[in-house]
Amino acid sequence: MDARVAAVRIRTRALAEELPTHRHPQGQLAMLLRGTVTCEVPGALWMAPLHGGFWIPGGVPHSLSVSADGSACFLFVQDAATVMPQTCCSLSISPLLRELILHVAALPEGAQRDPQAQRLHAVLLDQLVRMPTEAMHLPVSEEPRLRRLIDALMRDPADRTTAAQWASRLAMSERTLTRLVRLETGMSFGRWSQRLRLIVALQRLNSGLSVQRVADELGYDSVSAFITMFRKAMGQPPARYLAQRR
Repeated sequence: MDARVAAVRIRTRALAEELPTHRHPQGQLAMLLRGTVTCEVPGALWMAPLHGGFWIPGGVPHSLSVSADGSACFLFVQDAATVMPQTCCSLSISPLLRELILHVAALPEGAQRDPQAQRLHAVLLDQLVRMPTEAMHLPVSEEPRLRRLIDALMRDPADRTTAAQWASRLAMSERTLTRLVRLETGMSFGRWSQRLRLIVALQRLNSGLSVQRVADELGYDSVSAFITMFRKAMGQPPARYLAQRR
C-alpha cells in the first residue's frame, strides 16, 4: 500500500464471515456499519460499538468476524502517517469521519495517490486521532481450561453456572479457578462474567434486537434487572445508549 490511507467496504449475506488470524504492517480501523463486528487479539476480544469501530495497531495478530447480513468498512493506515494508540481500542466515530472513510472506500482503484485524495487523507487522519476511545473489550485467555469456560459462556451467556460448579467441571478447586481467572484476565470471576454478558448484550442490541429479547436471551429475571446492569456498566440505560448512536 503506497498511499497513507486505503479503505475497503464489505457486506456479508445470510452467513457470517470470518477472517482467520492474520497480521499486516499497517494499522487497521474496523468501522461497523450494520450488524456486529468483533476482533480477537492475544488476550482480548474487541467489539465495534454502534456507529463506531476498533483500532488494531500494525503487526498485531488478529481474527475478525462480521455477523450475517452485516456491513463494515476497514481502513488501513500507514504507521508513519499518524499517531494512533499502540494497543487495541474501541473508538467512537463522528458522522464526519464516517463519511470521509466511506468516501475513501468508494474511490476507484489507483486514485488514492491523486492530490485530491491526499488532501482528503490529511483531513481523515486529523479527525481519526481526535476520536474518543471506549472500553468495549473482554479479556480472554488461551489457557486450555479457561478457554473451555470462555467458549461455553460465549455460546450460552444465559448460563449461570457458579465458579464452584465450573471448578468441578474443570477438575480444579474453586480457589484455583478464581486465581487463574484473575491472573489471566485481571478480573474476578463475577466481574469477568458480567463483562462478557455486557459485550454480548451490546452485540445483540447493535443487531436490532429489543431490550426485552436481549434480557431474556442473557438469562435476566426481568428487563429492569438487565437495565440496571447496563446502566451501571455504561452510565446510561440501553435505550439512551442506542438513541445516541442512531
